[in-house]
Amino acid sequence: MEPDLVLHGSASFSSPYVFSAFVALEEKRLPYELKLLSLADREHERPEYRDASITGRVPALRHGDFWLAESSAIAEYLEEVFPPPAHPRLYPADPRERARVRMVQALVRSDFLPVRTERTTHVLFQGEPAGPLSPEAAASAARLYRIAGALLPDPSRHLASIFTPADADLSLLLMRLVVTGEQVPPALAAWARRVWTRPSIRAWLAHTRFRG
Repeated sequence: MEPDLVLHGSASFSSPYVFSAFVALEEKRLPYELKLLSLADREHERPEYRDASITGRVPALRHGDFWLAESSAIAEYLEEVFPPPAHPRLYPADPRERARVRMVQALVRSDFLPVRTERTTHVLFQGEPAGPLSPEAAASAARLYRIAGALLPDPSRHLASIFTPADADLSLLLMRLVVTGEQVPPALAAWARRVWTRPSIRAWLAHTRFRG
C-alpha cells in the first residue's frame, strides 16, 4: 500500500525549507503529492491549512491524518517511518555522523543571517539580481567558508559517509554566493555544484529559473 503523503510548499519554489523537505522525499523515493500555496495571497493563513498544519508555515507534510511542519523534523520523521533498508537512508547509521549531520542542519537554519538576508534564494531560484555584500555579510561569508572547509576536509566526498539532507542544505547556502560571483573557495564551489547535479535537487530546479 502506497503511503498517503502530501507535501505543502510555496508556489514560488523559492523557500530553502521547502527545498530541503522536497529533496528528502525525493531521496526516500516515496510517492507523494505536492500541493502549492501562494504565500503572496496568504493561502497559508487560511483556516483549513493553518489549523491543520498547526504552524501555518511551509513546508508541512501530511501523512494520512498526521501533519508535521519544519523541514528538519520532516526529514527525521521520514527516516523513522520509512527506515532503511526498505527505503534509502537519509541519515548515517553511525551516531557521531548522524549528530554531525543534525548539527549542520541546525547551523544553516540559525546562523549566517547576513548572507541569508543579502543573498536570498530568489537570486538562485528566480534569477533576481544581487548587489555587493555588505561588510557584515562578507564577514559572515568568510565564517561560512571556514566552517564548511572544516566540515569538508575532502571536498570530493559528502559531509558524512552518505548523502544527507545536510549536504543539500549546506550546498544551497554556498550556491547563493557561487552564482553571484563571490570569491567562494574553489574546492567548496566545486563541491556545491557537484551536489547540485544530484537527481533529487535537479527535480527541484526544474521548477525554477536556475540556469547555473
